Amino acid sequence: MLPIHYDGHQIEKAFRIDMLIDDALIVENKVSQNPNTVHEAQLFTYLKLSDLRLGLLINWNHRLLKHGIKRVVHRL
Repeated sequence: MLPIHYDGHQIEKAFRIDMLIDDALIVENKVSQNPNTVHEAQLFTYLKLSDLRLGLLINWNHRLLKHGIKRVVHRL
């Protein structure tokens, strides 16, 4: 769960990230026929709200896993 802080209030359970690794990396899992920019935007939003820099979008609908991994970076 990723809580959101707005105007001095905390909104619990606003976003549900799939995996958070060592409080540094967000991993978002998808199974999709076509790559979708909406999924990238979702991960980018999670990165912005959590103040993290790196995320992985993994699409498990590929014959080779390495073809389904997309790295998303917030603030280089």
